[in-house]
Formats: sequence, structure tokens, C-alpha cells
Amino acid sequence: MRARAALWLALCTAFAAAEYVDPQVLDACPGYTAENVAINGSTLTADLVLAGTPSNVFGNDIEKLALEVVYETETRIHVKITDPSTARYEVPETVLPRPPASGTVSPDSAAIRFNYTSSPFSFSIYRTSTSEVLFSTASHPIIFEPQYLRVKTDLPANANIYGLGEHTDSFRLPTHNHTRTFWSRDAYGVPNGTNLYGNHPIYFEHRKTGTHGVFFLNSNGMDIKINDTETGDGTTLEYNTIGGILDFYFLAGSETDPTEVARQYAQVVGTPAEVPYWSFGFHNCRFGYTDFVQVAEAITNYSDAGIPLETMWTDIDYMYKRRIFTTDPDYFPIPRMREIVDYLHSHDQHYILMTDPAVAYAPGEGYGAFDRGTELDIWLKAPNGTSPHLGLVWPGVTVYPDWFNPDTQAYWTNEFALFYSPETGIDIDGAWIDMNEPSSFCVYPCTDPFAQAIEQNLPPNRTTLPPAPDAPISHDNSTANSTGTVLKRQALTDDEMLNPPYAIDNAAGGLSNKTAHSDTLHANGLVEYNTHNLYGTMMSVATREAMLARRPGLRTLIITRSTFAGAGAHVGKWLGDNFADWDHYRNSISGVLGFASVYQVPMVGADICGFAQNTTETLCARWAMLGAFYPFMRDHNDDTSIPQEFYRWPTVAEAARNVIDIRYRLLDYIYTAMHKASLDGTPIVNPLWYKYPRDENTYGIDLQFLYGDSILVAPVTEENSTTVDVYLPKDTFYDWYTLAPMHGEGSNVTLTNVNFTSIPLYIRGGAILPLRVSGAMTTTALRQTPFELVIAPGIDGCASGSLYLDDGVSITPATYTSIDISYKKGQLTVGGHFGYLSDLRLARVRLLGAPHAFSVPQVQWSNGTSAVNVTYDSDNKVLDLTMDLPLSGNFSVQLS
Repeated sequence: MRARAALWLALCTAFAAAEYVDPQVLDACPGYTAENVAINGSTLTADLVLAGTPSNVFGNDIEKLALEVVYETETRIHVKITDPSTARYEVPETVLPRPPASGTVSPDSAAIRFNYTSSPFSFSIYRTSTSEVLFSTASHPIIFEPQYLRVKTDLPANANIYGLGEHTDSFRLPTHNHTRTFWSRDAYGVPNGTNLYGNHPIYFEHRKTGTHGVFFLNSNGMDIKINDTETGDGTTLEYNTIGGILDFYFLAGSETDPTEVARQYAQVVGTPAEVPYWSFGFHNCRFGYTDFVQVAEAITNYSDAGIPLETMWTDIDYMYKRRIFTTDPDYFPIPRMREIVDYLHSHDQHYILMTDPAVAYAPGEGYGAFDRGTELDIWLKAPNGTSPHLGLVWPGVTVYPDWFNPDTQAYWTNEFALFYSPETGIDIDGAWIDMNEPSSFCVYPCTDPFAQAIEQNLPPNRTTLPPAPDAPISHDNSTANSTGTVLKRQALTDDEMLNPPYAIDNAAGGLSNKTAHSDTLHANGLVEYNTHNLYGTMMSVATREAMLARRPGLRTLIITRSTFAGAGAHVGKWLGDNFADWDHYRNSISGVLGFASVYQVPMVGADICGFAQNTTETLCARWAMLGAFYPFMRDHNDDTSIPQEFYRWPTVAEAARNVIDIRYRLLDYIYTAMHKASLDGTPIVNPLWYKYPRDENTYGIDLQFLYGDSILVAPVTEENSTTVDVYLPKDTFYDWYTLAPMHGEGSNVTLTNVNFTSIPLYIRGGAILPLRVSGAMTTTALRQTPFELVIAPGIDGCASGSLYLDDGVSITPATYTSIDISYKKGQLTVGGHFGYLSDLRLARVRLLGAPHAFSVPQVQWSNGTSAVNVTYDSDNKVLDLTMDLPLSGNFSVQLS
């Protein structure tokens, strides 16, 4: 102990207030000793007492801590370390409700176990069946100070770590000198290696022996550092956070099925919210539609080009002086906007507007949204607790709603009811919320936001003349929080909150730069220093409640920019302000994989063709095809770039028509996957290693992925190239276009002559796909299109699938159909619950890999028999059975 203290004194004193401290210094700190250990059923408690001379690296070490370990389920252990002498900030349960324990769980029956050493205290988590250590703090003392907490674990060399987002790094995170920083910021260009809009401190680690997860429930700013050990025989992962407590959930995952850890994480943060059927259609937006005429023209042009447009969006252009809950009376008059929305709704299409959180500071100007909020006193407060905190956003000087204020939900719901009124306002079908990190353009210390507003020309002046109020707009005739307990403010000075002794690697600089200041005060006494990373998710919850109040009982689509763990239970997400270049095209795949397969936010997509800078015809064509396999498909770009609607180039228009037809044929397949995700958290998009966990070649692949669990998407990823290498694991696959079988050998297959209007797709063997026989111009029309079943037998000759149907809009549908489909030994069997009343019919069954033509079978179904016609493609080994069968009861087909 004395030698350890001496090492600390020799190395550490000079670094007490430095931004960087050598890891050896931190490892030389004294740590704690476990005393008074008590075990009561599934719970272990202990006192942790400082084990030697305090290190005081970034503040005074807390001398006594409390440890609590709870086996909550057989696959989840909750480890919590707190300071019993003072109330420290914890993520409020009103923001992220804690999962209930399943009752008394015997450690002997648990899939993972907690082990500890008393002096110096360290702990590990190991897999019960194999004794393999999954997480260990041995040789790395815990540091617990007022504004600095540190936990460090040893992992295998070149560890396969996924998550710790939001980021635009590779899906499998680098393990050499890599830092993931957590502090929400307005991250234009979404650069690699930096903190971005949201924070999800969860990682999955995959080994050939299994997959497990570690969730650190802490919303304070932090750095998570991953690095190789000095000897090169291992990896370390180190948490460095500037507040809160140590609150870990360890998830056992599975030794064989990586998706099991995703389901276990969903048990902690919540399963994803179901979205309307129509939200899986194609969406279009542009920041730069200068008036209502341009919005209408875009709708018409998509229809004229034969490109299905499901939902039209409008960015902040529509606002008067960039103020939320207003329209510019000259450029976007409400009567003309209502005309557009009425047209869309009459053609089974939809409309969405952007709503930011910042409200223009406009005393005495008759701005209702500001006046009503001021009357309710619901703005974030300056440190004095009385005057509102002022920021700088699009409308100029602004205030921000305080989502912890008990009156804010009623305020927000009322504003949505007034402005988005179906009778008098703009009747939106979903919501788009942005700038909710919260973002501010004000450069710290922002002592005079009014002067900075003038310098930055906010709000900006319009640069075009308004259209005539009666300007014709062309149309075609085709169918196209609850706040919880008030918490005491943590005993930190304003300076300590603005400039903590440990400086996280925030790409924006200090904590308060370009955002609400970290000493800003909430109604319940909490400060932004602790809650900053929750702002976007709390706005998401409030917006969802406001939308549900507008249309009770109906699902809604809400797309947000800033998220925290658990956001997917309320909203979807787009990946922010990317660029129109090939790097962003490529890294969008890892971004979608992170949210859809790890963070439980499956309704996710990137701005197709890029938000900023000028796209090209070939890039936009390729991106339109890739974007069709994002769960959320939207083309969107900014006002300083050339317009990029899909109809503007012949190649892009053809690519879009081709791929949206494929997407729509697959829409019920992905809708079924989304329904399952809402029940148990099963991912709707998968990295290859989720399905091939023993194939090491798949661990780093993030340029191809699985849409659902059976469609392998392998886009061309190089500029102007028509060649792509596709990795096919050792399995049976079928080409989407020809349906011909292919046998993967666990190696790359080079495809050449991939034209600019197609994307390589494969069906995994073992799947049965419920497809529409064709696409349609709207999802409403699509729902009237017959089905076909595509049977793609696996290596064992068997296949299975499922189909879920309901009305597509109700939170609790009155009726539903849920059927299981299987194929084995030449027999197709379809059965389940057929409660959803519809006129849907089955028009075709396609058996892939058929070695020869079969005799003409009959369909045996619940109401008798039905004849079929049989054709056989000997070149591609496809057997087609055409029929006209109502999807209203069980049936089977025996092929012999």
C-alpha cells in the first residue's frame, strides 16, 4: 500500500488539474476496500472505504461509498456504486424508468455471475457456464470524486466492440487509442471520431464464445477510452465521467445468438414504439423550398415522374422569422398550405413539418408561443433561478422549454393543438424535431446574444420575392414528462459546472459552447451539467404526447435529432447533417446499424444523397438505392446545395422507381419485423455477424448488412464504380433478381457490371418472404395488392417466415392477423390467427432452388381445396404456383 501511495505521489501531484493524466497515474490511485459485505438472496451490499492516501486527481476522493449488486433476472446484473453521504445526481426514473427485477434470482441459476476481491476492491462479471470473464476491474482502481468517476476493464486483444454512440466511426469500434465522447452537440458534417447529437452508453462485445452487453446508465459528460494494452495482448475500456454515479447493467446475452443481447437491452431501456404502416413509405424534404408553390411543384413532379411519394416534409422555410408555430403569411400562407395538405390527404399521402425547441425571445411582440410560455414560466432558467436562459438559434435570441417543468407538457400539447389544428391550422401526420441537443449558435460566454444575433444575421432575411397569394399550384389527378420528485441541486459552483477539472473531449470546446450553458437551472433544481444529454429525448417524449393528444389512439411518426438511451420507445431518428460524398454514404450504414441493431432506435435513416454540398447523379442514384433499405427513407438536403429530388436526373429517377418498387414489395416483411421489435426488441436491421456469429470474417463488415434477417444488401460503395465485392458466408443464398441459388463459401464474390439503377440483393436460405406481387404509388394502394410467398430453402431444405397485418395506424388495433409460415419435406404450411378483416389474397407461391418441376398440387385450406397452375424455370430452378386464395385461414401445399 505504501509503495502504491509513493508511486502516486511521484507521478500524480503535477497532474492534479491537467486535462490528461497518464493511465499509470490513475492505476496507482488507492482504490477502495470492501467492508461489511452482506448477501441477502439476490442482493449483495457492501461499504467501500478508501484504501489509502487519497489521489485527489480531479478533486477530493470520496472516502466511503455504497455498493449494491442485484441479480435482477437470470441474464441481468445491476451494479450500483453511490456516495451515501450526499445526494448525487442520477438519471431520473421519469426520463428512463428502471426495469423491474423478476423476483428473487439465485446467483446459482444466473447466466452471468458477479465476483469481487475485497482489498483492494475490484469486481468482475463472468459467464457461469464457461467461467469466461466478460468484465474485470482488476488492477484498475475505481476513482470516485465529486466531478470525476473512473472505471476501467480489461478485455481480449482486438476486442469486437460495438455501440457507444452516436458516432460515425466504423461499426466495430477501433481498439487503438480511441475515445468516444458523450456530450450532445450540433455536429454539422457528422465528423468521424467526435461526439455528435446523441448518447447511448451501451456496448455489445462479441466473441466466438458468445455476445454480452454493458450499459452504463449515466447522462453526464464522459469520455470512454478504448486502447490496446502496452503488451499488446489485450484491450482496455475506460469510463471517465464528470458526474453522477456508477450505475451498470450487465447483460449475459447468449453463447449462440447475438440478437439475444439486443432483446435483453430492450428490457432495460424499452422496446421500440410501433410506427404507422405509411411511415415506411418514401419521404421527401428540402431546406430551401422558398414558398408554398415550390412545395406543391415537388409533389406534382414526383407524381409525373412515376416515383411514389408517400410523405412531403417542409423544413424551417415555412416559418415567419424562423419562429416555431408560425407561418410566413406571404410565402407560406395557411390557406394555401391547407390546400396542399388537403390535396395530399385526398390522395392518400402525408405531410410533416419541422418543429424546433427554441422559442424566439419576443416580449411585447404578440408572439403567442413565447407569451403563453412566459405566462406559465416554463423556460430554462439562468443560474439566478428567475430570469430565462437566453440562447441564439434560427429566430435570433431564444428561450428554451424546460421539460422538467410540470407545466411544460401542457404548454407543448396546447401549441401543437393550436398550430397543427385540423380545422384551422396545418394538419400534420407526424412531427420532425431538430436542434434539440439543445443547439445554440451563440459563442461562449455569450454575454450579449443580441449582438451576436446581429453579427450572424439571425433571423436571416428572405432572398426571393413572395409568390402571388393566388398563385396556381399544379396538381395531377393520379393517386399518388412527467417530472417526478424534485431533486436537490448538486453542491457545485457555477465555475465548477462550466469548467470541470476533467475536460471531456467535446469537439465544440467547453461544455457550454454552442448549447444551453451547463449551469442553466431546471424547475426541479437539476442543472444542465447533469441533464444536458437528456434534453433531446425529453423533447421527444413531450412531442409524442402532444401528437397522441391530437389524434388519440393513433400511432405517429416522430423523427428527432438528439437521443439518449431509451429514445426509441418514443421516436425515430435521422443521422443529422451529413455531406453529399461517398464517405458519408458509406458510414451511413454503420450509423443505421448502431441505432437499429444496438441502441433500440430502429426507425432510423440518413439524409439520402447527402444534406450539405452538391450531390452528383451517380452518387444520388446509388444512395437512393441504399436508402431504400434504411428503415426510415427520406431524401433531404440544404438550401446552399443544388436541389436533389429523385426526379431531377434520369438515372436517379429510374433507380428510385426500381428500388422503391422492391422496398414496397418488402414492406409487410419489414412491418412484421418492426412489430416483433416492438414486442421484444429483436433487431429489424442486422450486421452479418448477428446471423453468422462464428465467422470471424463478418465481425468487421459494415458495408453490407441484412435488411430484416433475410435480405442481404450489398451496395456498390466506390465512386463511379460498377464493381463490388460481396462477402457470402458459408450458406445458401438466392439472387434477388433471378432467384437463382448461390452457395456461399465464406469468401468474397466480385460482381461486375452493376449498373447505376440496381443494387445487389440476396435472400438468405431458410427464409420465407411474404411479398406484395408489385409495388404501388402509395402505401394505401399497396395494401390492396395481393401477396406472394417466396420460399428460399436453407442448406437443410427447410424454411420459415411470418406475417403480421393490422390496420396500420392504431396503437391498439381492434383486430390483427399473425401467421407463421413453414416449409419442410416438400410441404408448405401456413397457420395462425386471422383476425384482421381484409380482402387480401395470395396470388403466387415461389419455391426457389427447386431441382425439377413438380406435379400439379392442390392447396388444402380451411374451406376446402383450391387449384393452382404450375410453371418451372429450369435455368434458375424456380417453381411458380399461381393461385387466387384469400388470406383468411390456415392452408397447406404438398409438393410431390
